[in-house]
Amino acid sequence: MAVIVVAEDEPDLLTVTERLLRRAGHTVTAVTDGAAAWEAVQRDRPDIVVSDINMPQLSGLELCRRIRDNPDTRLLPVILYSGALVPGDPGPGEVRATAVLNKPFLARELIDCVDKVLDAGHIDGQVPTAF
Repeated sequence: MAVIVVAEDEPDLLTVTERLLRRAGHTVTAVTDGAAAWEAVQRDRPDIVVSDINMPQLSGLELCRRIRDNPDTRLLPVILYSGALVPGDPGPGEVRATAVLNKPFLARELIDCVDKVLDAGHIDGQVPTAF
């Protein structure tokens, strides 16, 4: 399956997300902030990044911006999620997130979103909500 970097500063949600993706057959690097996620992206060359938006040290938006601004990672799919998303919020769109999920989300919603993004094989510049 895929190599996935998951960034989430809430320990319980990080553990649940990591287990869920591992059960789906993916290899997961789980980190607790955006700076660690950026290091993991550079080191592990994942197939996809799944990140909370609101995190310490480096937000999910800034992480996505760094990924898009780097020629080596600019096409890496990024799924962002948050419990504080407002419909039409330009944040995820400005950084060209591949998909956006609202917390809380169901396990099936996350797996379906990851599968759809991986099946697409590239970013398309669109930012669908809940893919």
